[in-house]
Amino acid sequence: MATAAAPAGFSLAKLPLAGKIGFGAFLVLLVGLGYWVIFYTEVSAKIDTANRQTGELQQQLAQAEQSRSSYLVDRDELVMRQQRQRELNKILPADAEAAAFLSSLQQVSNVSGIDLKAWQPMDEQAQTYFAVVPMKLELTGRFHQIAKFIYEVGKLDRIINVANIELSEPSVVGDDIILKAKCLATTFHTLKPKAPPAGQPGQPPAAGAPGAPAPVAPAGGAKP
Repeated sequence: MATAAAPAGFSLAKLPLAGKIGFGAFLVLLVGLGYWVIFYTEVSAKIDTANRQTGELQQQLAQAEQSRSSYLVDRDELVMRQQRQRELNKILPADAEAAAFLSSLQQVSNVSGIDLKAWQPMDEQAQTYFAVVPMKLELTGRFHQIAKFIYEVGKLDRIINVANIELSEPSVVGDDIILKAKCLATTFHTLKPKAPPAGQPGQPPAAGAPGAPAPVAPAGGAKP
């Protein structure tokens, strides 16, 4: 009894040339498709992610540059304001600074060549926005020296006025006439803001004051 022949297996050698070329092209296409799916898609996604991150970083960098520019502008403005405040403090300080006031007058007297004999600080006089700080002076010198003293005082950074000038007791010393002068030197300083007293609008009145709410009795009543 004869047995059936086994089917012949697939053999590339049995294909014609055109079939071999087509089969090879199919394999190349299959490999290329696998490469594109496996590698190119992943790389493309990474590139898109990197591009998106680059855009975000560039936007953050632009915002940081803008913030830096604003900071530099604010810093320069703060430095200018502080400089102006220092200059204003020289002209109109926040305190009387009596020692600095007298020191300035003594320096001007040395430059002018007069002899500052005596000085007497007087009580401050509070005004609406500033306080007046007067000081009586007694000095001696030639007329042009006294005039130079008054002129140089007016050139100081701090505001100082010289008034009530009295010249007396001229005396001849060599070829010069020495005069005795009395005057009132006045400077100023700003007033510190005062805290509002209690009971101002917007503040509750003190306990027991007229208009204050009565204390609330405890629940159930309190026994005396």
